[in-house]
Amino acid sequence: MRRTDVYLKVELVLDDKEKPERLAAEICRVIRRVYGVRAAEVSSIIERDA
Repeated sequence: MRRTDVYLKVELVLDDKEKPERLAAEICRVIRRVYGVRAAEVSSIIERDA
């Protein structure tokens, strides 16, 4: 079996109360559960003005 890395860019629009770290962790959890991937991780979080 081959091992492949896939890099995704996800842009989020969050309320002021929401924490990007929490949502990023939830996205990783869902990817691991739904797709059965070996690992999913957040490599960086960059906040910008809209």
